Amino acid sequence: MRGLAVASSLPPAAASRRRPFASPSSGREAVSQCWRYELSQDRSLVGSLRIGHSQGSLHRHRPTNLLRQAAAISVEKDEVNTYLPKGDMWSVHKFGGTCMGTPQRIQSVADIVLGDSSERKLIIVSAMSKVTDMMYNLVHKAQSRDDSYTITLEEVFEKHMAAAKDLLDGEDLARFLSQLHSDVSNLRAMLRAIYIAGHVTESFSDFVVGHGELWSAQMLSYAIKKSGAPCSWMDTREVLVVKPSGSNHVDPDYLESEKRLQKWFSRQPAEIIVATGFIASTTDNIPTTLKRDGSDFSAAIIGSFVRARQVTIWTDVDGVFSADPRKVSEAVILSTLSYQEAWEMSYFGANVLHPRTIIPVMKDNIPIVIRNMFNISAPGTMICKQPANENGDLDACVKSFATIDNLALVNVEGTGMAGVPGTASIIFSAVKDVGANVIMISQASSEHSVCFAVPEKEVAAVSTALHVRFREALAAGRLSKVEVINGCSILAAVGLRMASTPGVSAILFDALAKANINVRAIAQGCSEYNITVVLKQEDCVRALRAAHSRFFLSKTTLAVGIIGPGLIGGTLLNQLKDQAALLKENLNIDLRVMGIIGSSTMLLSDTGIDLTQWKELLRKEAEPADLANFVCHLSDNHVFPNKVLVDCTADTNVASHYYDWLKKGIHVITPNKKANSGPLDRYLKLRTLQRASYTHYFYEATVGAGLPIISTLRGLLETGDKILRVEGIFSGTLSYIFNNFEGRRTFSDVVAEAKEAGYTEPDPRDDLSGTDVARKVIILARESSLKLELSDIPVKSLVPEALTSCSSADEFMQKLPSFDEDWARQRSDAEAAGEVLRYVGVVDAVNKKGQVELRRYKRDHPFAQLSGSDNIIAFTTSRYKEQPLIVRGPGAGAEVTAGGVFCDILRLASYLGAPS
Repeated sequence: MRGLAVASSLPPAAASRRRPFASPSSGREAVSQCWRYELSQDRSLVGSLRIGHSQGSLHRHRPTNLLRQAAAISVEKDEVNTYLPKGDMWSVHKFGGTCMGTPQRIQSVADIVLGDSSERKLIIVSAMSKVTDMMYNLVHKAQSRDDSYTITLEEVFEKHMAAAKDLLDGEDLARFLSQLHSDVSNLRAMLRAIYIAGHVTESFSDFVVGHGELWSAQMLSYAIKKSGAPCSWMDTREVLVVKPSGSNHVDPDYLESEKRLQKWFSRQPAEIIVATGFIASTTDNIPTTLKRDGSDFSAAIIGSFVRARQVTIWTDVDGVFSADPRKVSEAVILSTLSYQEAWEMSYFGANVLHPRTIIPVMKDNIPIVIRNMFNISAPGTMICKQPANENGDLDACVKSFATIDNLALVNVEGTGMAGVPGTASIIFSAVKDVGANVIMISQASSEHSVCFAVPEKEVAAVSTALHVRFREALAAGRLSKVEVINGCSILAAVGLRMASTPGVSAILFDALAKANINVRAIAQGCSEYNITVVLKQEDCVRALRAAHSRFFLSKTTLAVGIIGPGLIGGTLLNQLKDQAALLKENLNIDLRVMGIIGSSTMLLSDTGIDLTQWKELLRKEAEPADLANFVCHLSDNHVFPNKVLVDCTADTNVASHYYDWLKKGIHVITPNKKANSGPLDRYLKLRTLQRASYTHYFYEATVGAGLPIISTLRGLLETGDKILRVEGIFSGTLSYIFNNFEGRRTFSDVVAEAKEAGYTEPDPRDDLSGTDVARKVIILARESSLKLELSDIPVKSLVPEALTSCSSADEFMQKLPSFDEDWARQRSDAEAAGEVLRYVGVVDAVNKKGQVELRRYKRDHPFAQLSGSDNIIAFTTSRYKEQPLIVRGPGAGAEVTAGGVFCDILRLASYLGAPS
């Protein structure tokens, strides 16, 4: 066995001062020759597993502490002969396990290093990909007396041997393989001892695990030297000294470590130094590690020692994202971050850097750059003192969003807490005693309650401890409850400029409210670097996306479900297709049609239907229509926070679901008149729900297709005007018929022409009955605060009584000419008086009634000036009493109706945060 009296894989200069030991026999015989166990009463291996040595042989009679003698890192006391230069001539690079994962990638790392024009370079490397996990697995298996640890060790050996043979050649390859054989032999003996004892200390484990970095550092240094550049490799256990600072944490001894680096450099003053990440030594020269994200920490520490120009962390992503790209597909790469922003993001779970990594470089203002080794053209993200504000607007003050899942909220509440000193101390002392980690704290200024978030796996112990600690207070009623709310997540908005920018919190909470997200707790420090909210875990992704969209870090995305892909719905889909790219580019609006449902089939998508071929997809990939499943598909999609159902049918059954959809937080847009003209109690219930929530219900196209009739009426009322009368030609079909019923033309010919042109319903009686106009009148009456039922509106039908019983539209059209004389007589009477016939609807707000009838108007009246299928509506109000406010334009046709629905969709997007 090669001696455990020195650290494995020492650098050549150090290795030359130590003599290897002879290899022992294998198995139990080797252990009997080499190891003596002195098991203490607690059967711990700490201080009990000892090994003695002399020149070239092992003895059982001179025990010394294994870690001090067998795995200690000697610190030479040589005089400093070469000064360690400091400053911008140094650049520090750190390459993680993914970057070092294969021999090809190691060569790519060498090429990046050689391509750096800096005068001096210090390279920090992690173990090859997966090797650290394999080494931990080795220790675990040996401790568990699992014989397969030997197989895993052989796999580790083979992985590195194969990489070296692919990467190196000649003397360098021979030297590395010799060291690798020696190290693995030492590890085999140590793991055998752990196997027999069934126990391992943290120091033993750290010693074993650290070999991955030693081997990768040596391979990279040889690869760089192979290109002709002088290079040395550093075992950072000779340089970095750390002290334990709590559970699974260490603090560097900066002063001692910097001294040791100076001494190391005096012996090996290379221009390129490859150093091991992750590993270090204790003040007693016992091998240890820097724990989680240790390689990044190593790079920052050493970068601060040499006052480097910058520290570059090479990874497999293009930089730091504004949100987790797995949850927000539109997350963007941030060009810059401040140290504080990166710190906050790291704490809240963003995959940036561990907060400790930032500490060493902050004091010297050394920037850290996150770059992608596999996309060198990407500039990455620079983390520095305080980046300049690129655009200075409100939205730029929030840089990113991060989340933490699987949390529980603990609420301690009671009137006896108010004004009582020490209550918070007692609470958090109890939490500390059970070793729980408090993620966030929030307390009302009344001191009536304190709530805090802890990991869900720790909340049971916390709850038990608090009930024990406050047993008397709970029994006496001074505390009312210790409540646990499971299934929580934290959403944090992070940005340095939030501290000096008013309105950030308002925008955040407005975005969450509009996405129908309920916030359970809030916290914000006086530094205002972050605003933290606690919410249901099931709402977390939706909340993240809503907040991210609202601050213009991504598109305002609407998940759209289209019900009824007929004439109006199909036209709307085509309009959406034509405008999609323009809306994204100019208005930051991303409309995703997630589903289309007709009377018999439906088409669903998780990311958005390709609208360039929606008809073909609906024909080829559709499934049987199921409205409930269609709605669930939209509502259960947590990727997109804002969802809207667009009902393009005239179906009463579909309209009956609006209330339930709004209650689920789904917005509703429709040209369907059935809901707003149906039973009054249902209408009032629907509007009450809509007004009480942030869920929107838009229906501009129910009256006048694309004309702004509803919005005009609302604008008048909301600005304090009083509606006296609304009168108009509300039917584009009937407008066309009476505009063309002139001269010698018969009424039946004009109706047939309108039917042929597509202005009428398949059965023209649906238009001539006046019911459609009555529905529009009742909608406007209710908007004007009149509580009327549809049955309260008297309607003068244009269908002759004798023809109401016709069994088909064809039969009706065949018999209609027999009534042409009656219509001709009415027209002649009107013309004789200088008037025209018009079919109108009237809302009489003063007398609280409405009516639909055929009326005569003078030829100079605005209603007589129409052409084609135009609608016209006159608003007589307190302000517009002498001369009514007129709205006029096309009121029928698929294009204008679909356009009206499209306008409502864009209005919704504007309400949800898109620029207007």
